[in-house]
Amino acid sequence: MYQSASASMTIFVIGVNHKTAPVQLRERVAFTPERLQQALQETRLLTAESLILSTCNRTELYIVVLYPDQIKAVTQWFAHFHGIAIHELKPYLYTYETEQAVQHTLRVACGLDSLILGEPQILGQLKDALKTAHQAQTTGNQLNRLLQHAFTTAKKVRTQTNIGANPVSVAFAAVSLAKQIFSHFERQTALLVGAGETIELVGKHLVANNIGNVIIANRSVNKAQALAEQFQGTAIPLTAIADYLPKADIVISSTAAPLPIIGKGMVERALKQRKHRPIFMVDIAVPRDIEPEVSELDDIYLYTVDDLQSVIEENLQSRREAASQAEEMVITEVNTFAEWLRAQQHMQLIRHYRQQNDLIRQEVLSKAKHMLDNQHPADEVLDYLAHTLTNKLTHAPTQALNQAARFGDYAQLEYARKLFNLTDRD
Repeated sequence: MYQSASASMTIFVIGVNHKTAPVQLRERVAFTPERLQQALQETRLLTAESLILSTCNRTELYIVVLYPDQIKAVTQWFAHFHGIAIHELKPYLYTYETEQAVQHTLRVACGLDSLILGEPQILGQLKDALKTAHQAQTTGNQLNRLLQHAFTTAKKVRTQTNIGANPVSVAFAAVSLAKQIFSHFERQTALLVGAGETIELVGKHLVANNIGNVIIANRSVNKAQALAEQFQGTAIPLTAIADYLPKADIVISSTAAPLPIIGKGMVERALKQRKHRPIFMVDIAVPRDIEPEVSELDDIYLYTVDDLQSVIEENLQSRREAASQAEEMVITEVNTFAEWLRAQQHMQLIRHYRQQNDLIRQEVLSKAKHMLDNQHPADEVLDYLAHTLTNKLTHAPTQALNQAARFGDYAQLEYARKLFNLTDRD
């Protein structure tokens, strides 16, 4: 583990993200889990502290260096490690220093710099990155403090704003709408039509909300079975939908079928068997999987992908408003961390002052002990100790005050008054 940063050490963030680089380049500079430890060990030769964050949307190096010109060496290493020419990487690269680096770190942790505004996954990814850097022993006082401050700030933003309160993905929006219809998910059965990424995400959200039963219908029963196993559900072919539809309280469909899979007549028959208990239906597919006429039926709540987009946009606007509040909170927290940084930068001065006074103490104490060894009276030794120690400790400040008074430096005199807690006396 590196020692605490000294006065001249500086925090930097170097990286690329979804705003600055296309996916083709982001893929090339991503650090795989297998090579991450190796990369961190190599950064130890170039930095005082380091941490690497690598996700599908960003790759960033959080580093502390002794000299700012070390950034050039780190950037060249970054390109070389991934086999990319430096001139090819530079146009997509951003570099933040000191307070800008702190602000960027806090914004990343809060989801303010994410592709999906306010998404919470990045916070967990940052925590994993810190854990990995701890294992590699590449973090120290500054990065540890910065990341902990970022985590605390993210928690404040999540609890004090609505930035993460509303869904902004199609799958999440569909499940959230379903929850508005059914208050007890554990009693409901969901029929998911399709076996693609969107349906898988819908299933995950449903399970996270304690859905009672999940049925997966797909043209390929093997794919349906593989997905159903994740959710402890049932797999069926598309041809069996009519048989299972009466059991379904929630139907969410997303296939690539060219024609509707669920027609009005099929739904009418299902409603009769259900004795008109309502069915919530979401058709995410384009072209549609559910005939539009189904929406004309009583006890059917049918939403299309366009309906969800309006929900998502409304929720995004809500997040944008919350993000404005979050940005103000971030600025406040950046200032708080900057104060700590400035204090760290002057700690060396404080340590030097204390060490200097301790040397004086040791010198005077040594002479006092020598006097005692030579049979000097104790009162004389104590008088010498107090008098000499006082004179030596006040010598330099007294000289500075005399010089300030001689040249009329009233600002320094007033500062000294505060520094030494002096009061006017007659």
